Amino acid sequence: MQVLQVQMEVRPDPAEVGRARRWARSRLAVSGIAVDEPLAETLILLISELVTNAVVHTGCPAVLRLVLPERSAGEPSAQGGARRADGAPAGTVRVEVADASARAPRQRHVDEAATNGRGLELVDGLADRWGWHREGAGKRIWCEVDRCRPLLATAYEPSCAASNRV
Repeated sequence: MQVLQVQMEVRPDPAEVGRARRWARSRLAVSGIAVDEPLAETLILLISELVTNAVVHTGCPAVLRLVLPERSAGEPSAQGGARRADGAPAGTVRVEVADASARAPRQRHVDEAATNGRGLELVDGLADRWGWHREGAGKRIWCEVDRCRPLLATAYEPSCAASNRV
């Protein structure tokens, strides 16, 4: 299975979050991920959270990058133990946001009355894997979602939560 890597530059402006979502939806469609598919909804939420963090917390331009499985219409998603060259499952979608800020991302635990501060908690709950690393003077935060498992529908069911984590 081939992968498609696409990226866009994001200005340090909150309006860029909406632009990033629209751009990502069009790129997901190219890889065979329908906009009404639960996977697309999950990925758009993850993209929104990571881009928002970069725009709001750093004040720096950023680069959003998607690594998508490229498949033709009607081709089944990856089954079994198939792997990409980087070791990820063949159907994995990777989202990365790189920025020039050296400030490390910080997962917060906020009370239910808080109106913000849940971005990385959402990423942790919805992605199969996520992390970050320093890159030059800045950093790159990333998350991956394996295409072969159901999303959103089971993400919040306690009985399924453990099975959704790697």
